[in-house]
Amino acid sequence: MYKKIGMLGGKDSILPFKGLGIDVFPVTDLEEAKQQIKKMADDYGAIFITERVAEQLEDTIAQYDNQPTPAIIPIPSSTGSLGIGMDRIHKNVEKAIGMNILDD
Repeated sequence: MYKKIGMLGGKDSILPFKGLGIDVFPVTDLEEAKQQIKKMADDYGAIFITERVAEQLEDTIAQYDNQPTPAIIPIPSSTGSLGIGMDRIHKNVEKAIGMNILDD
């Protein structure tokens, strides 16, 4: 059973989550981020990733879309939101129930 929650992204954006007991993995380049996702995939049930990193690793993240774990969840970085996380939630809701009930 997956119990770990991890956080991946720029140091300034993810370091505060360490105080909540979340494993944090600061990355400085995209190749490092890609390799870290692959390492985390076996041990983590949920991986939060900053939107700025997620938008550049769409292909890597898509590899896990049809698997039950890990759930890879984009979140805003310390510089603000790009809307990627909410867009992904809307698409997943629509896929799960056939329509997007979250739209206004």
